[in-house]
Order: sequence, then C-alpha cells, then structure tokens
Amino acid sequence: MVNTVDSELVEQFVVIDDPESGAKGVIAIHSTSLGPAAGGCRFWSYADQDALATDALRLARGMTYKNAIAGLPFGGGKAVLQRPEGAFDRAAMFRAFGRAVEKLGGQYVTAEDVGTTIADMRAIAEETRHVAGLDKKPGFAGGDPSPWTALGIFKSMQAASRVTFGSDVRGLTVALQGTGNVGSHLAELLHEAGAKLVLADADPARAEALAAKFGGRVVSADEILAAEAEIFAPCALGAVLNQASIPTLRARLVCGGANNQLATEQDGERLAARGIAYAPDYVVNAGGIINVVAEYLGETEDQVGGRIDLIAERLGEILATAESEGRPSHVVADEMAQKLVARGRLVEA
Repeated sequence: MVNTVDSELVEQFVVIDDPESGAKGVIAIHSTSLGPAAGGCRFWSYADQDALATDALRLARGMTYKNAIAGLPFGGGKAVLQRPEGAFDRAAMFRAFGRAVEKLGGQYVTAEDVGTTIADMRAIAEETRHVAGLDKKPGFAGGDPSPWTALGIFKSMQAASRVTFGSDVRGLTVALQGTGNVGSHLAELLHEAGAKLVLADADPARAEALAAKFGGRVVSADEILAAEAEIFAPCALGAVLNQASIPTLRARLVCGGANNQLATEQDGERLAARGIAYAPDYVVNAGGIINVVAEYLGETEDQVGGRIDLIAERLGEILATAESEGRPSHVVADEMAQKLVARGRLVEA
C-alpha cells in the first residue's frame, strides 16, 4: 500500500487496514477549500493496493471539481475499499470504515458509489454521522442517488445534443456502455424521450433484460465503442476513452456517467481533434452528489431538482467557450473548477 502521497495531490491520505474485519483501503481528501470533502465510497476488486490508491486519488480530485462546478459548499474526497476474495462479513467491514470516517471529525462525508448500497451506508452510520445515501425520509432528499445522477446526465445529453445535432435525442441512437444503477435509469429516460438504444454490459444478461424492457439491441462490451450511434454514453468504469479506443468511435457526442472517462489529458485533445463533442463527466454526473449533499444538509427534493436543472446550463457554458476559443471542453471545465476552488481559498484567507 502507498503510505505517503505528494501533498499537492491531496490534503489528507488515510490508509485503512482493519485486521479484524478485513477492511483495507484508503480515504483521499483532495480539497476542503469550499467545505468538508464529500464523495462516495467505492467497493471494488483491484489488482493491487497501488492501483486502488491511484484510483482514489483521481476520483478525489474529480469530486473537488464536480462539487465546485455544481455550486455545492463542499470540497472533494473519495474512499476506496478492496473487495475481498471469498466470504467476508460485509457489515463489519463497513462499520470499520465508518470508524475511520469518524476519526476525521467531519472533514470527509461519505456516501454510496460503485459497489456500495444503502445497507452499507446503514452500517457506516452505526459508527459516524458523516454519511449520506441512507433510507429516504418523506419530503426530504435521500435514498439511492442513481436516479438523480441519471437525470442530470439525461438533461445534459439533451442540451449537448441540441448544440451538436440541432435537435434533442428523439430519433438519435445512443450507445450505452454499462447498464447498472445509473445506466438503467438513463436508458429509461432515453427510451421515454424517443431515443434508440444500443446496450452493452460486463454482465450480458443485465443488458439483455434492459433491452427487453426498453427496446434496442445488445452488443458485446468490446463492440460498444464502435457501435453505429450518434451518442456514446459511458456509464461503467473509467479510462474508457484512450489512445486505442478513440479512433474507433463513430459517435459525434460523448456524454455519460462514468467517472474519469479520459485515460489521460491528451485523450480530451484527441476527441476534439476528431470533432467529437465531449461533455466532461464530472459536470454532467453531479446529480448523485447533489442529492447526497442535500440529504446531509436536510434539504428537500425540490432543492435537489433545482440544482440539477443548472447542470445542463453549466455544460452549455463550457461547450460554448470550448467552441468559441477552439479548446478542448475538458480543459475549459478544469479551469472553471480550479478558479472556483481558488476563490474558496481566498474567502477563507
């Protein structure tokens, strides 16, 4: 496990190693300039601990930018836990993680992410109050954040489609990679809006079930990037847009829910060079964290909906600036986020 990390990458890097429960992972706090670091807990199988730590660092920075552009009074952080092989006591593992969160004294607020559930959040809540994504209370924000994430992506896709194609998604084909919680909700919204679907998932049966429900055709995970479609929507894991995959894309617009879709900064430039519009992931997939933060602050669903309506507006500003200045959209988005974070530091000073 990496035990020391460059201070320029994160403010805090906490290693979790609890022999009794088997919990192993990290909490990476990238920035608290705008408030406590907020970001979910990912539970995944990694090849080794360095790969786990690297993912946490990238995700934490993404949360700083996401929360800043979403206008939330929170900084960015992320927790990543290694999924053990064989049998394990899941509740005990997440209680141990909860104790690690509690030791940070409110500097980090956790929630659901890939591989975690409401039940996991309940276990964490036994040890700390700095957790959201719990059971929903009538009239208030809360519960599964996936539908809100999907809604923000859908509204962003509609806005970006109007810029790219001169129309909304009706009649367009969307190649959807990943049909889990977010992807399945997005598929439903796209189906209702009259879009055509091409679906792929690491679990083909899950994609087949969604196709049976909403129509569309299923292709393999290897074929989805090169599928005949106007829009590519990556909603699985990150780094899917890279030097090898970008030349195979047929879509003219990329807009999806996966975090860290660009394998490197140069891949955003490769998309721009091919004339492919890119909706920066941390801008369009902010609906989930908006819901999580609203739950933590005791806000209502109406307040969540109002913030999500602003996502497409911000994306429009980014795409318009990128077009007028001839720069990749991810660079424009990063600069916008960095200015917001720096402004937070100046206010604190």
